[in-house]
Amino acid sequence: MNAFPKMNFSKFAMPKLDPARTARMMESMATMQRRQAAAYTRCAEARQGAAAAAEAPGGGTIDMVAPLTPDGAWTVPHAAPDGAADKPAFTTSGGDIAGEVMRTVQDALARSGVGTGLGAGIGNIPAGATPKAPLPNGARFETCTFTGSTGSRNYKIYVPSTYTGQSLPVVVMLHGCTQNPDDFALGTRMNGLAEKQSFLVVYPEQPRSANMQRCWNWYEPGDQQREGGEPALIAGIVRQVIAEFSADANRVYAAGLSAGGAAAAILAVTYPDLFAAVGVHSGLACGAARDMPSAFAAMRGDGVGTSASKRHAVPMIVFHGDGDRTVNVANGDRVAAQGPSGPGLTEAVSEGRTPDGVAYTRTVRTDTSGRAMLEQWVLRGTGHAWSGGDPAGSFTDARGPDASREMVRFFLA
Repeated sequence: MNAFPKMNFSKFAMPKLDPARTARMMESMATMQRRQAAAYTRCAEARQGAAAAAEAPGGGTIDMVAPLTPDGAWTVPHAAPDGAADKPAFTTSGGDIAGEVMRTVQDALARSGVGTGLGAGIGNIPAGATPKAPLPNGARFETCTFTGSTGSRNYKIYVPSTYTGQSLPVVVMLHGCTQNPDDFALGTRMNGLAEKQSFLVVYPEQPRSANMQRCWNWYEPGDQQREGGEPALIAGIVRQVIAEFSADANRVYAAGLSAGGAAAAILAVTYPDLFAAVGVHSGLACGAARDMPSAFAAMRGDGVGTSASKRHAVPMIVFHGDGDRTVNVANGDRVAAQGPSGPGLTEAVSEGRTPDGVAYTRTVRTDTSGRAMLEQWVLRGTGHAWSGGDPAGSFTDARGPDASREMVRFFLA
């Protein structure tokens, strides 16, 4: 684990600090370091277990186990023989104790007038630890930055080798907690589809400075509104990409997993003029929570139903496993309930099964012209993972159906 960065405080006029409070802060920081060190030691074991699970019959699923209390930690189970109990592997929650301690420390130092970069070097997985998908000749996968009135975010953009300046569609991909653009690109295989079908893929990156576990803050009121918070940052990234690459502003789409799926659902409500369609995988509806306690309730499937005020007409495709132990499958229904509906839509339900044995129910609502406005996939027995993803990426289920391929089909139709 990286240590705290050394800081030279001699240039600051340090205010007087309460000795007791300072001691508590130092004790909290030490506790956090010990927990993060243990967490990332177990992380390596979890990755080995996940690789073994991917090769086992019916494997390829990397799931998450929900905490029992709001201040608990999300964990990833070890791959274990049939009948063996799961063993927690590493913490993965923006609401874990370490994250709360870090925010407390940062807030306290900020109130004392000391600027700090703490957190940037704490608990980071070493650079290069995330494997990267191969890059075809002539294609680019570049890191860029957007800065606007509400803040700044890095993002990666995949430019297919077929790009010669023509106006291409844009697919925005919002990663889940603990993930980053490289990991999400690898797990979803979205860049490969972009290479074959000629569209741009944009991966906004949530930094640890915004959330200790890189989760999009979908449960914060300030991040559920237009022209403010994270929705405005993502919209700003999209506008910057459209301008730089002369992309097709009428064919911009967003998709996400888990917290990223919840962020995508928020974009459908806050920016219906910017996004032509949205995909939500294992996510939550806009307005499902207003703080951390209600977020945990929503993920369990409890809490209030979908708010009528959050309804939108943006075409939407939804994937959710009914064996999801992290975000209850009821949330998929709530996401779908916010999407297009009405007497003018015709509903058709079909059943299917992938070659690897995953059964699913697919519900499609079409308008009078036959255009699909809402498509909902309920995957039988699958967990909190991107369906049809690459086992080399985190939180994927290689058995399918292929969520990336189905989303792109839905978007481009």
